[in-house]
Amino acid sequence: MNLHERFRGTGVALVTPFNNGKIDWEDLEKVIEHVIAGGVEFLVSLGTTGESVTLSDNEQRQILDFTIKINRGRLPLVAGVFGGNNTAAMVEKIKGFNFDGIDALLSSNPAYNKPGQEGIFQHYMALAETTPRPVIIYNVPSRTASI
Repeated sequence: MNLHERFRGTGVALVTPFNNGKIDWEDLEKVIEHVIAGGVEFLVSLGTTGESVTLSDNEQRQILDFTIKINRGRLPLVAGVFGGNNTAAMVEKIKGFNFDGIDALLSSNPAYNKPGQEGIFQHYMALAETTPRPVIIYNVPSRTASI
């Protein structure tokens, strides 16, 4: 299966459920199983819907490892922990990241500092040249002021 076929169809951004300020692992498993049973083609863990920006690196890794375990390779898994304004920091994060069980990364355009098109291009090129996985570009124009 080629790359374009792996990520065709519906990918669902998984929410991260909490209970009393802690990750609710039981409910996260229910969410994962529910979307898989619903017939989606791939999973997106820790996008902005998954509260990635409010979690520590350790919590992010725990959620990814848990999602990998529950998914059991049934669907491609996209990790959304690679957004940010600091391209150099994202490159360093990728260099030290364990991509086992992860099929692609999701990265959002730098927000608020509003780089031009060339800056956005260079940002993604730096990520793409570093990662062993495909990069899925994610843009929310109201946050990034880019289209």
